[in-house]
Amino acid sequence: MALLEDSYPRSPAPPGNQPEYTVSELSGAVKRVIEGEFGLVRVRGEVGRVSRPASGRLYFDLKDDRSVIAAISWKGQVARMQVRPEEGMEVVATGRMTTFPGQSKYQLIVDDVAPAGAGALMAMLEKRKAALGAEGLFDAARKKAIPYLPRVIGVVTSPSGAVIRDILHRLRDRFPRHVLIWPVAVQGQDCAAQVAAAIRGFNAIEPGGPIPRPDVLIVARGGGSLEDLWGVNEEIVVRAAAGSAIPLISAVGHETDTTLIDYASDLRAPTPTAAAELAVPVRLELLATLDALGARLTRGIGQGVTLRRQRLRDLSRALPRVETLLATPRQRLDASSTRLGSALGMAVVKKHRDFDRVAGRMQPAVLRAAVQRQRDLLAGREGRLLQAMLARMERRRDRLEGLSARLAPALARMLGDAARRTGEGRARLEGLAARLDAAPVQRFRRLTDRLEALDRTRATLGYHQTLRRGYAVVRGDGAVVTGKAAAERAGSLEIEFQDGKLALGSRAGRKGKGEGESGQGSLF
Repeated sequence: MALLEDSYPRSPAPPGNQPEYTVSELSGAVKRVIEGEFGLVRVRGEVGRVSRPASGRLYFDLKDDRSVIAAISWKGQVARMQVRPEEGMEVVATGRMTTFPGQSKYQLIVDDVAPAGAGALMAMLEKRKAALGAEGLFDAARKKAIPYLPRVIGVVTSPSGAVIRDILHRLRDRFPRHVLIWPVAVQGQDCAAQVAAAIRGFNAIEPGGPIPRPDVLIVARGGGSLEDLWGVNEEIVVRAAAGSAIPLISAVGHETDTTLIDYASDLRAPTPTAAAELAVPVRLELLATLDALGARLTRGIGQGVTLRRQRLRDLSRALPRVETLLATPRQRLDASSTRLGSALGMAVVKKHRDFDRVAGRMQPAVLRAAVQRQRDLLAGREGRLLQAMLARMERRRDRLEGLSARLAPALARMLGDAARRTGEGRARLEGLAARLDAAPVQRFRRLTDRLEALDRTRATLGYHQTLRRGYAVVRGDGAVVTGKAAAERAGSLEIEFQDGKLALGSRAGRKGKGEGESGQGSLF
């Protein structure tokens, strides 16, 4: 109370009553007391209600079995947090106490949040694992097969650690491949965002572009504590790994380390070196296998040819002889050849009888009657054809006369339009010719006026106008003289007046003449 009395002026109070304070005075005094006593504190408690509005700030409660403290982290503080508070976690929050006068409450401005021991981290990890697993991100049906021999391998890791050297060395020993490295921070506050961005970046590469698209991805880092590996346990990394269209191998930590990215990836490797072994086969083993398969193929082809040759010989023994197969057809051919001669003679005799029977009916009168019928038919067709041609010519003549009647008015209109356009063009041409004749005269007049104006300006700015007002120009040895010393040094002087120039003698003559007349120095 003494602090309040010393810090703020008091309103006049009736004698015998306590001093009166405004609400703002009292709130400000409480704020200074709390911030002065609790400048930096570490508070351990369980995270209660958590709120993340669109502004980027984070509101949550810290509680124990008896009390609750409201906590808030600003957007920049949230971005620097390695562990985000979640409801039910037991954490140690570091920050400073302050008040919020608008609601008459005190609150903790949190700079950093750390789990209260490994047990809290494991509980948080299990809770996050259960939530992501319930969404189906860890289902075996989502897993993609790792290509047997990838052309390009994308590696997400630190470019300066031993992990990338081990991976490259192992790939070089087993089967050298093209490797693309996406450098990221493998621990700390930026780890999760950079790893997720790297996975999405590799997936965003277009096939056939200037940068080759990887056929398989490896996310790798060395071993460490649970806190060191926490970056790959973040939800953003797990979702990026599960949503990768490129098959992904996780190689985080040692064999005993298990992270959430291991469940979301398509294949888990116990170490980064093992990830390189899983990504490519051994080249020498492939060559040996290829040689063995080639030898087996050669032996198989030889054995197949031998078996088929033996089978063909066996089948050929069961076939009858060629002479036996051709004996019956040859006998039938001989019998048919014997009957063919007599059959041809009988056919010729039959054809002769048929011809004689038809030839008896072909008399000259019959032929003449047939020719006459054809002649009459031709004459009838000729008359009809002539009538058709005359009718068609008549129709064409009528059509031509109609077109001729329409052509004369159209031609007259065309000639009238042409004459009108010619008159209009002639009128425009005459107008343009008149304008063309007048243009030089007008331009010459404008140029003359401009020249006269420039000449007047030149005359106005010249020094001859100054001479008319009583001034003179003094030249010494041909140069304009503007001072006494220069006039004394000049060998000869010349003065230009408005109406002419006056030349003076040499320097010695001017000096003697001036001193002899008046005893004073010369003006020049």
